[in-house]
Formats: sequence, C-alpha cells, structure tokens
Amino acid sequence: MDEVPTSRFSPLADFPHALGRPQASAVIRNRPEDFQVDEVLGFQPVGEGEHVLLRLRKRNTNTEWLAKQLAEFAAVPVRDVSYAGLKDRNAVTSQWFSVRLPVTQDLDWSRLESDEIQLLEAVRHRRKLRRGALAQNRFRLRLRKLVADSDELQRRLQQISLQGVPNYFGEQRFGHDGNNLIMVERLFSGELKKVVRHKRSMYLSAARSYLFNHVLGQRLEQGNWNQALPGDIMQLDGSGSHFSVTEIDETIQQRVTDLDIHPTGPLWGRGEPKVTGAVAELEQAVSQRHVHWLDGLKRFGLNHDRRALRARVIYLQWNWLNPGDLELEFGLHPGSYATMVLRELVRVR
Repeated sequence: MDEVPTSRFSPLADFPHALGRPQASAVIRNRPEDFQVDEVLGFQPVGEGEHVLLRLRKRNTNTEWLAKQLAEFAAVPVRDVSYAGLKDRNAVTSQWFSVRLPVTQDLDWSRLESDEIQLLEAVRHRRKLRRGALAQNRFRLRLRKLVADSDELQRRLQQISLQGVPNYFGEQRFGHDGNNLIMVERLFSGELKKVVRHKRSMYLSAARSYLFNHVLGQRLEQGNWNQALPGDIMQLDGSGSHFSVTEIDETIQQRVTDLDIHPTGPLWGRGEPKVTGAVAELEQAVSQRHVHWLDGLKRFGLNHDRRALRARVIYLQWNWLNPGDLELEFGLHPGSYATMVLRELVRVR
C-alpha cells in the first residue's frame, strides 16, 4: 500500500472556532515554566494499603520514562506502576503515580530527587491509580510577546469563562504530521499486521478522536455545539454520566447555560449510538465518509462511547505581567486540552 499523504487529513487549524479565528498572536513554551500543570486527585488517599501514591513535580521529563524509573527504583515490574494521565514533557507538572509495594516494605522516595524531579508527597492507598482518576488539571500558562487588541482579548476571555471552549482533541493525539492517522489506515487495511499493544491503542484512539473532531466541527458550523438539541445525549459536567433528551424544556436549557450539562459527540466503536433526529443524521453523515474506519474500530473491539462537545474552563483568571506577557490560570476536567483554550485566544507563534 502506498503511503497515505498527510494532506488527506484536515489539520486542526482548519476546524471551526467558537469565537472566530483569533487575530492575536503570542509565543508559548518559551521555557518549561511557561506551561505549568498540577493534577488534583478525585479522591482522598486513605493512608494504608499495598500501593504507594507519589506526587512528583517534574520538569522536562516524560511521564512514561519516569514511570519506568519508579519501577526500577522500587524493583517492581513496570505494570505495577501507574499514573492518572500523560503530561507534556516540555512543561513543569506535578503528577500522581502509584507503585504497588508490600506494606512491609518502605523506601526512601526522596532518593528519586534530582534537578528535574522533586518529591512532593508519598502516601499509602488500597488501590492502584487508574487513568482519569482526577478531579481536574490546574494550569498556569504564560503567553509571551503577545500582540493583541486588549479589548478584543478581554472579550474572548470573558466569553470563554461563560461558555467554555470546543472540546476538540489536540494535535498531539494525532502524532507528528498526522502520523498516527497514517498508521491507523495501514492497520485497518491489513498492511500493518504486528503492532505492540500501546501503539495499536494510540492509533485507534487517533482514529476515534479525528472522527469526533469532525462531528464537533459540524456542530460549530451549525452554531449548536453548546446547545441541547432534541435527540442529543447529554453529559453531566465532570462526570461520565449520560442521559438522552427528546424535548428541550427550560430546565435543560438553563442547565446547559450554567455549564452543568453538555451535548456529546461519538467515540465510535461497537454498539449503536442512542442519538436520534437531526443529531443522528449529522453523526451518520460524518460516519459514512469513514465507513472503513468504523468497521476497523469495531473489529478491534472498541465499544461506542460519548465525549462532551464542550469543555468548561474552571475558575479562569488572567493577569498582565507586563504589556507583552499575559498569565492565565484555569482548570479543566481530565481529557480536555489547555491548548484548546489557547486556540480560541491567540495564534501561537
């Protein structure tokens, strides 16, 4: 099979914006300290059990690499080390890990510390840390060399605080130059036969994410990405709970306005989506353009799921550090991307 050209796949830059394409521009990640993330657990560690929860602050450090270092330090298999989510390398992040360790064994975890790694907390817990087991991620971002109309930027910030942002999957999900999408084409065609599990999972996730982004883009073009439509499946904010709506009454409308619930889009796989009416027609139109992908996702055993079309930006604050530098602080629920908040504000230089 010939290599699939990357131009076949629409770059995220071509997808619609909620507030229109921004005219402002800025530099981000000038240094790791410009992109800071702190994980907030969704539970309270109990202080006992066969798993040690570690909160580590890391700088310029890859999550998976650090997990392997923890396994080596504790002399346990890598499978006994887990984390709630991947975090960018080019950043300063405080992140939780868990290490399965007999209750009779104690380690001096401070020996892990280096110029790039700092131990913040170590506490016992009865269960391993699972993916997504967070209440939110808190971000502190610094935009440098900002070129913007301050009134326009202020308006966008206020709008984002009130209505959230489109919950697109970020470009990192698709790999460099969309390589993960190229590989999933080869996987579904049968050309790519032997793939290690984590790579295969990455390619399949990229396919579902790309299709979801297309549905979200269509809803943005129609102007209803942040509205409940008859036939929608709604998601409770910060939760995996879903429910169907056939009629939109004042209560539903108010809950959507209050960012308490959000319309959802499909993460395709086995099982039939429960949406109906115009929502079902829109999603089917997108799926019909990628039938072989839907077949491939089902063949590899993924189950149909839903994802909120909108991400609530929690306690958004901003502060001008000088005329050219702006600092943003906000929270997002797990699975949403800080870069999608920036996407509505500035063009990144």
